[in-house]
Amino acid sequence: MVILLFGPPGCGKGTQASSISRLLGIPAISTGEMFRAERAAGTALGEKVSEILAQGGLVGDEIVNEVVASRLGKADCRVGFLLDGYPRTIAQAEYLDELLKTLGCPAPAILHLDVPDAALVSRLTARRQCPACGRIYNLLHQPPRTEGICDEDGKPLVHRVDDNEEVIRMRLAAYHEQTGPLLTYYSSGDFHRIEGDRPPREVLRSIEAILEPAHATVSRK
Repeated sequence: MVILLFGPPGCGKGTQASSISRLLGIPAISTGEMFRAERAAGTALGEKVSEILAQGGLVGDEIVNEVVASRLGKADCRVGFLLDGYPRTIAQAEYLDELLKTLGCPAPAILHLDVPDAALVSRLTARRQCPACGRIYNLLHQPPRTEGICDEDGKPLVHRVDDNEEVIRMRLAAYHEQTGPLLTYYSSGDFHRIEGDRPPREVLRSIEAILEPAHATVSRK
């Protein structure tokens, strides 16, 4: 089973990707994870990515596509996978369509976590992070046991510079501009809009209701 997961910053996409991975027993793969793996392995692709990032450049479609093809050829992707952060452009989506056919994979199921911008701004401005262990809290939904202190190591929590309203609205505008055409591209396929402005467990139940019938069919084959 192939799943493409879309959602704006702060929608809880990472949490749901991990849950789906456990539910279906497939890897949840992000673009960042693929880049890090290639760089850590010291591959030619990894060296290309390292050079581009070191110069402050953006990794173009051709190299991103190569990295994706390399990752999806791994043994753990044979029964399925979830992609988070790819594709980002129509050109990448068209490349992925052909790659899936080459790999003998089914057409992807598209999950779009839809959350109103106002809710995302409220959620992200309430975010706090531990500078030591990296754990993220939310003052509205997942506050620490002691105000302003990390549950894990007792360090004072910080409010990240990019978690202010002006920056968040700029990130959301960029997301909508970039992702809107992709959602239109995939809208005629196995596309599911999921209301993401709910507690994570409720969102996961909606996702399970969508995925479990298809997963059961695949499991019986």
